[in-house]
Amino acid sequence: MNTKENPMGTKPLGKLLFSMAVPAVVANLVNSLYNIVDQIFIGQGVGYLGNAATSIAFPLTALCLAFGLMFGLGGAANFNLSLGRKDETKARSVAGTAVTMIIFFGICAFLLTNLFLEKLLIMFGATDNILGYAKEYTKITSFGIPFLMFSIGINAIVRADGSSTYSMAAVVSGAVLNTILDPIFIFVFNWGISGAAWATLISQILSALILALYFRRFKSVKFTAKDFVPNTNALFSIMSVGISSFIFQSSNMIVQIVANNMLRKYGALSVYGSDIPIAVAGIVLKINMIFTAVIIGIVQGAQPIIGYNYGAEKYDRVKKTVKLMLSSALVISLTAFLCFELFPLQLISLFGEGSELYFAFGVKYMRVFLFFTVLNGIQISSTTFFQAIGKAGKGALLSLTKQVIFLLPLLVILPLFMGVEGVMYAGPLSDLIAFLTAVTMLILEIKSMPK
Repeated sequence: MNTKENPMGTKPLGKLLFSMAVPAVVANLVNSLYNIVDQIFIGQGVGYLGNAATSIAFPLTALCLAFGLMFGLGGAANFNLSLGRKDETKARSVAGTAVTMIIFFGICAFLLTNLFLEKLLIMFGATDNILGYAKEYTKITSFGIPFLMFSIGINAIVRADGSSTYSMAAVVSGAVLNTILDPIFIFVFNWGISGAAWATLISQILSALILALYFRRFKSVKFTAKDFVPNTNALFSIMSVGISSFIFQSSNMIVQIVANNMLRKYGALSVYGSDIPIAVAGIVLKINMIFTAVIIGIVQGAQPIIGYNYGAEKYDRVKKTVKLMLSSALVISLTAFLCFELFPLQLISLFGEGSELYFAFGVKYMRVFLFFTVLNGIQISSTTFFQAIGKAGKGALLSLTKQVIFLLPLLVILPLFMGVEGVMYAGPLSDLIAFLTAVTMLILEIKSMPK
């Protein structure tokens, strides 16, 4: 493919980023509604113990994100880099290999979840009051693990082909169906938390099927059956770039599990008990997912632009795209920060009724835990930037610093001195340190690029 014929290398960057980012933002926002809509309807129909149950099950979603984004973003980045270098054969190979590996790991995750379901949920932090709801919900949604993982991964590859609108439509279709089915199953059929689980499962299947149909209409390459046979070199290229996403999402899963267990342990020693902190932490996480979805959508829109132009050695366009990406992320981050600090009670109230203690803890937790949201957009953008240019080691390091090196130890240490409130203060402190690290590495990388 001729570089001049590809809009990634020629189209005005402002319009190009807007056209690529908006569908990705919408797709990610709608995708995040799977969990948020479930939480709202479950909170209204079941109560905060139902919300706590979905929080306990959430590490499985993080697992889908870890594998889906590793193969999806890793495949997409290499797909664009290969096209930029005019290597269509490798572009087909990395995309096909990514698809096959996503399907394989999705099936494995489903089987392991069902073999060890109760043990997993207890390990994830379930209390006696929450465990029954968590088992009921997760038993059903586990069948959606392969479909969710497929949707997450293939979305990135479809966007890499320049079809952001199609990938958005696939996710929107599933989320709209989920929103329609939730109240019907929960309130009309009186299925309770099982109704939310069935709505999620059916919707995930629909999105996956729509994305699977796209492979017959790829624009930049034409696939053959042999492209989907895993290729060792392609797999290495995918994982070397996508490993930072895997580390970030896996560490998210580990952090969520540790946080749930810290909230269970130290909540039991407080006036709130264990169930309220677990439920509140899950709600705050889901609310924060809206902000994160927008930021990730912006950087996913920028990723193919950065990757293509870096592969084509158009470094000036790379730098300008990074500036646009960071400026957009900063505006979104500031807006989210103001919402979290000014309207925490209103946001938490969307997820159902609770006691005075429940809302008191919820307001404080949101304001403290998300205090440095204003910095997080830059940190997320920096991590994805290194993925886009194929420097997986630096992307992995940034992922590790935020979750494993900084946040995880703070989640364990601070509660020793501050009780259950130590969990909420671990969030902003780790955000600040991770931001400083990311900005330093990003500036050094940009300065090292040729003029």
